[in-house]
Amino acid sequence: MRYCVALLLLLFTSLSFALDVELVEGVDYIDVLHQKRLIRVQRIQDQSHRLSGSFSKTSRKCPPFCIQPEHAAPGVVTFAEPDIFNFMANQIRSETGLLVDARVPAWFQRGTIPGSINIPFTTFSLPADAPKLVKAMHRFGVTRRGQVGGLKRQLERWGLMDGDRKTDHWDFVAAKEVVFWCNGPWCSQSPRAIRGLLALGYPADKIFYYRGGMQMWQILGLTTIVPKVSN
Repeated sequence: MRYCVALLLLLFTSLSFALDVELVEGVDYIDVLHQKRLIRVQRIQDQSHRLSGSFSKTSRKCPPFCIQPEHAAPGVVTFAEPDIFNFMANQIRSETGLLVDARVPAWFQRGTIPGSINIPFTTFSLPADAPKLVKAMHRFGVTRRGQVGGLKRQLERWGLMDGDRKTDHWDFVAAKEVVFWCNGPWCSQSPRAIRGLLALGYPADKIFYYRGGMQMWQILGLTTIVPKVSN
């Protein structure tokens, strides 16, 4: 129900040039901002198209490529593809949310889901003062607090100062909603990123897990994009 209202707002995209293969019923495509340009997300219209390459594989060695649980962590909601479409149409468009490709950069450069930024899962196991972690948290709307003094911390515990959604190191008051994904239901990189972020104190209700990842995205014939390499 959450995504229905938002998707209805996009119906104008399919009034004149209806596609045979829609995103969801009544919606042909969504335009999402990716690296400062609009990318159209839709499904492949060739209904005889078949997947090729590494994402056509049905089996991988386990461990390490083991089927992941439906939920990455307690309190973290698992997304399906229509939830991603809704997130693109709302949070990404309003810049209140981020779609995070948690894979290593080599995978990201081969192709990603439009609208995604690449922050490798290893980032969230770094020390609190590591520049890569600080930069990632800043992108998420999180600021560093430094070590909070004993009196100030005690006042927060007593409710005499605002201590909600804050830790000794981080202020999560303005934290954005973030959706993590990786290569598919057999990929542990995004769950590891989520658990690392939770360990840092990030609010669970601001984190989402797209379990299907790149494999399900491609199986459904959805648009992928090769990112531009920064000079």
